[in-house]
Amino acid sequence: MSTIAIHQPDFLRYFHHRTRSRRKFHKISASWSMTLDSQSSQTRKKEEEALELHQQAVPQLRPSNLEFDRKQPSDQEFIQEKRFEFGRFVAREAILDEEYWTAAWLRAETHWEDRPNERYVDNYKRKFAEQEFNALKRRCKGLNGQKSTCIVAVKKEEKNIKRTVLKSVVGTLDLSIRYLLHGETFPGERVVAPLFCGINRTSQNLYAYVSNLCVAKSARRQGIATNMLHFALLSAKSDGLEQIFVHVDRNNKAAQQLYKKMGFEIVEEASSQLLEEQTFLLGFKT
Repeated sequence: MSTIAIHQPDFLRYFHHRTRSRRKFHKISASWSMTLDSQSSQTRKKEEEALELHQQAVPQLRPSNLEFDRKQPSDQEFIQEKRFEFGRFVAREAILDEEYWTAAWLRAETHWEDRPNERYVDNYKRKFAEQEFNALKRRCKGLNGQKSTCIVAVKKEEKNIKRTVLKSVVGTLDLSIRYLLHGETFPGERVVAPLFCGINRTSQNLYAYVSNLCVAKSARRQGIATNMLHFALLSAKSDGLEQIFVHVDRNNKAAQQLYKKMGFEIVEEASSQLLEEQTFLLGFKT
């Protein structure tokens, strides 16, 4: 599995109306912005302590009604205006809970892809997927105060072949709609703002933000990342958004090439501010 521009998702929890309440606190080793050394117990300990403090404030809720052997519904069962077909795949918004779960699991696989031999890695991935599933559902329900969409790439249905949802979803990304803060011209810009200033919720300050783009390892080199991103740009444009941003790791040359090929440019004004985080901010104008 490969990853492109995964940038610090919010670890928030979502309680789905069809689930039973199960409050449980977890302590796991997971951080999107930290580079871990599998041989460094001190790094893992700090990571666990930081995440434990956050989870004490927001309890984890695990869904109990997911059907992991559920068959992928046919195209006729899904009526969606926004969808983009390419080759043997379709990019569209996630609908089923099992699709959201698979998207979360792809992100967990991505996060630990380079550390397959790390102790307890399978347990970490499972906990991470549970956590991301809840956060993802919460974001897509708008419970964080912003609109977010989980886009998935799924295999097209084939005659006489019925796949499970878990085997159909091969890629995912998040597309969220956000507001610039007072005085900002790009996300995170350091500006001198008036005391007690707030978010200026006007259409001029709206922008789209791409994050958590990843593709299953078995489905690489088939244009899935490019076409999911293309679909995200079309969706943002159809919603009237003129600016789209994404953060990319400075060492991830493949991701930078992908976004630049799609028309993104590095926001030079943000480069010095993001030097410590070792990321670039790239922008696209529709």
